[in-house]
Order: sequence, then C-alpha cells, then structure tokens
Amino acid sequence: MTNTGGAPGGEGADTPTPSQGIPQAPAPGSGEPKPPEDHAESPATPPRGWQAPDTQATPPSGWQAPGPQAAPPPGWQAPNQPPPYGGPQYAPQPPQPRWNPHGLGKPGVIALRPLNIGDILDGAITAIRRHPLLILGIGAVMAVITAAITFVLQKYAMAELQGFASTVQLGPAATEAELRNALFGTFGDVFLVLISSILISTLLLTVTTGLMAAVMGRAALGREVTLGIAWREVQPRLLPLLGVAFVYALLSTIGVMLCIVPGVLVWVFWALAAPALVLERGTFRQALARSVKLVGGAFWRVFGILLLARIIESFFEEIIQLPFALGTGLFGQMFNPGKVTVPDTGDLLLQSAGQIVSGTIAIPFVALVTVIVYLDQRMRREGMDIELARAAGVQPPQAW
Repeated sequence: MTNTGGAPGGEGADTPTPSQGIPQAPAPGSGEPKPPEDHAESPATPPRGWQAPDTQATPPSGWQAPGPQAAPPPGWQAPNQPPPYGGPQYAPQPPQPRWNPHGLGKPGVIALRPLNIGDILDGAITAIRRHPLLILGIGAVMAVITAAITFVLQKYAMAELQGFASTVQLGPAATEAELRNALFGTFGDVFLVLISSILISTLLLTVTTGLMAAVMGRAALGREVTLGIAWREVQPRLLPLLGVAFVYALLSTIGVMLCIVPGVLVWVFWALAAPALVLERGTFRQALARSVKLVGGAFWRVFGILLLARIIESFFEEIIQLPFALGTGLFGQMFNPGKVTVPDTGDLLLQSAGQIVSGTIAIPFVALVTVIVYLDQRMRREGMDIELARAAGVQPPQAW
C-alpha cells in the first residue's frame, strides 16, 4: 500500500497517520469506550478575573496579614462586640434614671416628692375638691365661731364709736379736750377690737390646722377619711393642740403689737407646731421644738409660702364680702370720709354673713397649705416620701 504522507520532519509531519501508531477517535456509536480525559494536560479556560488559589494577589495598601494581633492599650474596649465564648459575661447596663413628675407616686392629693409652691397650692385645692363636705364643713364651723365672736366685739366698740360721732357732730361747740378724749378713746377701742379679732382668728386657724393635719394625713395616702376618723385622731391631743394654738396666737399677736419682726419670727418658726403635734403624736414642747427644727434653714421659703397663702386668703375674702359690704353703710364711708357712720345691728349681721361665707373656704385653704408645707419639709429633710410610699403600698417607678 502506497504511503501518501511526506518525508518525516517535512510539511506533513504535523498530521499523524494511522501507520504511526496513534489511534483514531472512534466514530459515534461504535461501542468502544471513550478514553478518560486528562484535565491536567488541557486545563479549562478560567473566567476573566479569576486567580489560582495558590497565587497570592498583591494586598491593598494598609492591609495586614492575619496573625497574632498587637495588644490593645490599657482600658480599651471594642464597641458593641459580645465577649468570646467562655470569657466573662457582663450584665447589661441598667437604664439611666429619668425624672418622674410624681416622684415615688401620687396615691393621694400630693405627689410623694419635694414640692414647689405650685404643688403646695394645688394640693390644698385638690384636697378641698376631693373631700368638700368634710373640709368645708370644718371651715364653716370655724367661720361661724369667728364671725360670732367678732360680732360681739364690734357691738362692744359701737358705744365708743357712737360717742365719737356725736362729739364730731357738735362741730365748733366741742372743746379740744372733748375731741381728743373721744378720738383716743374711739381708736383705743377699735385697736382693742382689732387685736382681739387677730388673736381669736389665729387661735381658731391653728386649731383648724390641727384638724386638717388629721385629714391630710390620710388624704395624702389616698385613704378614706371622714369626720369620725379625723376626730378620733385629734381627740387624744385636743388639749395640747389648744395650748399650742393659744401660745402661738398670743405670742405672735404681742410680737406684732410691739414690733413686726418678733411677731413674724414667732409666726413662721412655730407655724408647723400644730401639724407636728397631731401627726407625730408628741407633746406640747416637742411640737414647738419640731416646728423650729423643720423651719430652720428654710425660713424664707416657709415665710414666702405662708405669706402667699394669706394674701390669697385676704383677696378671696374681699371679693366674697364685697356684695355684703354694698348693703351696709360702711361702703359709703369710702366716698365720704368726713362723715362718721355708725353701723347698726343689721349692718353687723350682714358683715358677719359675708365673713362666714368667705371663711368657709379661706380658713381651710390656709390650714391645708400649712399642713402641706409641714409634709414637704419632712420629705425634703427626713425622706418622709419613702415612708408615705410604703404606707400607701406604692412601688417606686422602674425608671428609678
């Protein structure tokens, strides 16, 4: 058989023939097995951008090979990284305390925390709104007693006032001695009536403060309070309460007569004696000492609150008594100062009616403000808010 290929190493050497011992690829369907492919000899074409695993790419600038890391500086802590397994476990940080407007809660008419002036005035008004029959009933009784005593004193002073009016009506016929005696006698009696009215009103207000202390002691805890409950609280200490009220009213009045400063000092430093006596169940001396101790260091604050309460009381009383004064001849005295007007019994009764109406609300208001000031001073200095919260069964807020 003739070999058609060229000489070895010539032009046809690139194409082998069957005679050179290289088997031909079997035809499809011939039944002969396909020899295994050697991937090492003919690797597949890698995709664009691919790199062999054993070939290391040039790392970017700033990259550091993994290995033992340098120790961090002392006190450094990685942010927001949990501790490794098996390491120390740290408890989550508790929430930061937030301000609560009610402190340890508000089970009753006041919040259990140190109070400001607005809280104290609001607490007094809230107590009147929640217990109107009890509080206004006590205020009405005290207002009736005050008005009755004032009516008797005014009737006593009317005799001298009528004598002064008759002397003034004489005109030039009256001698200088008669005018001087009538003037000093009348003003002396008026001054005596004024001082007696202040003494009696302060005495009754102090007794009312002691009664309101028993009411507020339960109202601050949100508990039920009735006249019977308040009376059972005050009755064992009624005589010491009357003693405290009498000494407080007498010394403060005498202090105002002699000099304003001593009267103000007594009025402020012993203002909290009645609540201390009732709520702490102490003695006469202990109540006065406790009042001085609680007011000490906060004199101007207590003085300002009590003075503001008295100003509100006076303004309210003037507004209420104005319609009653219009029906008497005393209101016309303002427009005719030269005329001496002597009120009759009807005018005095009308004034007393206005005094009862205004005092029914004004007297309990001032008494409640005084009691709340006492509670506020104890919460500020002695942690009484915690004791009140425990007594009321109130759990402290979780934010604290």
